This record gives sequence, structure tokens and C-alpha cells, in this order.
Amino acid sequence: MKQSVHYDIEKDLRYLNLLSQSFPSVAAASTEIINLEAILNLPKGTEHFLADLHGEYQAFRHILKNASGNIKRKVNELFGSEIRESEKKELCTLIYYPEEKLELVKESDEDIEDWYHITIYQLVRVCRDVSSKYTRSKVRKSLPADFSYVIEQLLHERSDDMNKTAYVKVIVDTIITTGRADDFIIALCNVIQRLAIDQLHILGDIFDRGQGAHIILDTLKQYHSWDIQWGNHDILWMGASAGNDACICNVLRLSLRYANLTTLEEGYGINLLPLATFAMETYAEDACLEFMPKLLKNNEMDEKTKLLTAKMHKAIAVLQLKTEAKIIGRHPEWEMDNRCLLNSIDYKRGVCTIEGKEYDMTSCHFPTIDPSDPNRLTPEEELLMEKLHHSFAASEKLNKHISILLAHGCMYAIYNSNLLFHASIPLNDDGTLKEVELYNNKSYSGRELMQRIGILIRSAFASDTEDDERQHAIDYFLYLWCGKNSPLFDKSKMATFERYFLTDKEIYKEEKGNYFKLRDSEEVCDRILDAFGVTGNNRHIINGHVPVHASKGENPIKANGRLMVIDGGFSEAYHKETGIAGYTLVYHSRGFQLVQHEPFTSTQEAILQGTDIKSTTQIVEMSAHRMLVADTDKGIELREQIKDLKELLYAYRHGYIKEKR
Repeated sequence: MKQSVHYDIEKDLRYLNLLSQSFPSVAAASTEIINLEAILNLPKGTEHFLADLHGEYQAFRHILKNASGNIKRKVNELFGSEIRESEKKELCTLIYYPEEKLELVKESDEDIEDWYHITIYQLVRVCRDVSSKYTRSKVRKSLPADFSYVIEQLLHERSDDMNKTAYVKVIVDTIITTGRADDFIIALCNVIQRLAIDQLHILGDIFDRGQGAHIILDTLKQYHSWDIQWGNHDILWMGASAGNDACICNVLRLSLRYANLTTLEEGYGINLLPLATFAMETYAEDACLEFMPKLLKNNEMDEKTKLLTAKMHKAIAVLQLKTEAKIIGRHPEWEMDNRCLLNSIDYKRGVCTIEGKEYDMTSCHFPTIDPSDPNRLTPEEELLMEKLHHSFAASEKLNKHISILLAHGCMYAIYNSNLLFHASIPLNDDGTLKEVELYNNKSYSGRELMQRIGILIRSAFASDTEDDERQHAIDYFLYLWCGKNSPLFDKSKMATFERYFLTDKEIYKEEKGNYFKLRDSEEVCDRILDAFGVTGNNRHIINGHVPVHASKGENPIKANGRLMVIDGGFSEAYHKETGIAGYTLVYHSRGFQLVQHEPFTSTQEAILQGTDIKSTTQIVEMSAHRMLVADTDKGIELREQIKDLKELLYAYRHGYIKEKR
């Protein structure tokens, strides 16, 4: 027996009238309900989680192209023993790099038309497979305008259907005879790449170490669906763009430390000539041994350039210490006065006193420091800082990229019962959430702390922010970078000064905060998840920041599966430390898989020789049933829409709203 349904129509009448503009009749509303109910029963889309990219743009782009090995797996499943392994390898390379691979094929293949026929049919099969979990409407939106109709016909008409064999053959023949085969293949490969990943999550740190952070952001700018939880290195560049001089100095120092000037100069047009001129004049007689750059693979440098880089490195490090002290002095509530270590040096004896103990200096050559007022900038340093500040502020591309980070990012996110953030949540010694002071003596913890920090960050870029509030927000970027209770740092100190200038390595130690000490506890992780309102039987925390030492047997899955740490050392700088070259966490309709990557050789080698990133897959957690859209956040949203549409139907059928015929 059908149950009668009653709604409080009068209460919702204004909203229902608005909804009726989109669905003006019973037929239109009914059709949409049918559509949404059907979508709820599709498999959930595949989510990919990546962290700590650190400018490694070639490896990042390859992982997007091969969907962390998922496309290769699908090709193997589809074609099995139908074609040779070498042919499957060639097909995968074509999907990843269609433009470049087509050029090579046309140079070597004697019967290109035959190759076109075979390849188009193969690509259609792969595309049909990756599109099978989506509605026709969603697939249609992913198709390029030039070939939308043709691709849709090929996806939904099969050549083995006797009634359609000639129809499909003529479509393919005509694509080739009209000279559109190359463009069609490129379009089809791009569609496969796009549909292989439904949502991309970046858990922070696009910047620093590697040479292509700007290329990664250019890639993401064109990507169909992605989000980012800001990391400490992202915040540093955001602070530099906002006008925080200490952040500017830190950005430059890290770039010089790894001899990575490509992002600065070629990516963002930052003028380093004033710094080079100042460094050569100021440190002309200084060997700057502590500041020699750390050269990574394929980054060769002659001795003259290395010495100049070291001098620039030292010049900006000293300027950084001075500008940090100036900002710290404005914020006694940060309790960071003990990090103004230029005040603690006995410049005659060459020792530094920290917590009552004297430490020998590696060197004590500071031509720009007045021992009576060590944090004061010289007139030359003031002029240099003004020029560097202007260069960052005037970089149009940097400002656009920071706007992209603001548009797609936040301090944390919750997706499908997964809590995402870059580094930590400040905790007390007993594992309870720690109150952290932000502004005007107001303190927050947990979810509210992360939300308030996000608001504060955005206020640094908002035109309607009051001057005092904006200055505080700009200053706060430094605290987020190196403050003890920052959720992006969470250590006792950042030992930059100690590592450069003190001989005793014991003083280099940076004690980790309570989150890192307690994160193996399932109880602590559950407390954090409860505080953020994350529900579900299979809820998780996912973050990066601290590289997992896979080579030493460290497990990225912690707290009995509650926490997944996915920083596997994507950056080349960490490869020796981790023993691998990063992780991708894949969450598809059957559960979680952790893909462990080996170092990527190069894009050129991938195109010419068909090399792929070698990856091994670990099953983290499999679902008892295949997850559907109904089991996701999107499903909750769709059910709410269905409820509203049913209420609209009721309003139509009972005369509260008239249909618009």
C-alpha cells in the first residue's frame, strides 16, 4: 500500500519557487529524480591522493598521465594475450604522451593507415572501460567539442554488433581519410587520462626542492577536478607573495641551498641580480663553505657558479635572521625571542650561548652585523630587501598561482570520511586538542583552529581587510612556517641558525610535537576525527609532511589503519632517506590501495623507450561491497536534491506552484 507523504510546503515555498525555474514541470522534475536515483547506483569515482611534490614536475605529470599505474593495469586486463607485451607498452606510452608518440610512429611505421585503424579501435576499448562508471552526461562533458559526437558514437556502438559494423567502420575510415586521425587520437588519449582519475587531492608542499613547482601549478590550472591542503612550503611562498620579508628570504635561501633557481627566475621572473651583486661585494673574501649548494641529479655547476651561489646563500641567510627577528619582536605572544640568535653571539670569541651553554661557531664572519645592534639592517641590506620585496610583489605569474592555491585550497578538508591535512593537529601531552592563540588573545583548537587559520591567511590577500588585521595576517605566515604550535610545523624549533653556524650537531635536533609522538595511537586519531566531525565505520586521517622511511621498514599505515602517511619522498632530495620516490594513495570503489613508486627517469626516456614509473601496490583496506555514489559525500548531496525535487512534485500536484508549460 502506497504511503501518503506530507510536506511543510508553505515553509519552503520561496525555495521551491526558485527550484521550479530549473524544473518547470512535473515531467522535468520527475526526469531529474530518475536521473539522480540512477547516479546513486553507479560505482564511486576514483580518488588519488598525493603529498609533498616539491617541484618534481616530470614525475608528477607522468603519474597523472598513467593514473598511478591504473591505465597500464586496465590495458593488461582488456587485451590480455590478444596483443604482445611490447604492443601493450606502446599503447600505454601513446595514451600518456600522444603528441610525441605519434611523431615517432609516423617516422617508423610503413603502413600508417593500418596502424591508425588498429590503434583507434584499441583506444576506444580503453576509453569505454574507463568511462563505464560514469553517466553519459558526465562523459559527454569530458569530451572535446571537435570530436564529442564521434567519440560518443564509438563509445556506445560496438563493432561486433552485426547491425552496426559498417556504421562504426565508416566512422573510423572517415576520421582517417579526412586527415583527422592524429587529432582524434590525441583527443581520445586525453579523455582516457581525464576519466581515469575522478578527483585529485594534493596534501601540500608543491614548492621547493625541485625545479618545477610553477609547471605543476600550470598543470593543475588545467586539471578537471582537484583540491589542495596547504603545506608549510606552500605557505612560505604564499607569505612571500603577500609581502612577508622573512618568507621572501626563506624562499630564496631554500632555492639557493638546492641550487634551484629555475622556479624563481624562469617560472616567476624574480630578479636575483641585486642579491648576486650585494653578495659578491659583501662576501668577496669569504669562502662561505657552510653555504655550498646541495646539488641534486642532473644539476651540474662549475666552481665559479657554486661559489657565487654560496655567497648569495649566506647573504640571504643573514638577511633572513634579521627580518625574522624584526617580526618576532612585534609578537611577544609567539614566545619566539629565543630564536633571535644573532643576539646570543660573542662576536670576538666566536661562540653562541643557548640556554646558558656556549657553542663554537663554524665561522664568525658577519660584515653586515653590528654587535651592538645585530638585527639592524644596513642601508645596503634595506635597499636589497626593498628590491626583492618589489620583485615578488610584481610577479604576475606568482600572484596568479597563489590565487589558484587560495581558490582550490584550505588548511584541511573532509572527503568521504577521510580527514585531509598536510602535517599535524596541535595536541597536549595527554593527546587532547591544544588551544593555540591566533589574534587578539583568542585561542582555538582542532577544527576551529584550522578554520580560523584559513580565514586569517585569506585576509592577508583580501582588499577589504583592516590594515592592522592584514599586517598581523602577513606576519603570521612566519609563525605558520616555524612556530612551535603551528599545525604546519609542530616542532620545538627550526634549527636553521644552528645547522649553518654551530659545530655541535646535538644542538641541531628539532624535537617533534605531540601529534608526531602520539599519532600511532588509535584513540588519539579517533579523538581528532571526532573533533572534526568525521563519521563512518571506515574513517581515516590522511597526511604527509614527514617522509616515511620505507627502506628501514617503516609502515605508512599507522594507528591500526586510522592514519595513512603518504609522504614517500617524492622529491629527489629525499630518495636516499626514504628508499623510494613517493606514494599515491588510490581510493576506488573497492577500497584503498597504496601505490609505491620508484624514481622516474625522464619524460624523454618514457616517450622514446616506453619506460614507466615502476610501482608496487599494497592493498590497505578493501570494502565488503563495491562502493557506490550513494556511499559518498556526493550521494548525501544527491539524496538531498532528490528530497527537494520530490517536495517540488508535491507542490505541483497539490496546486501550491503552477507548472510552466
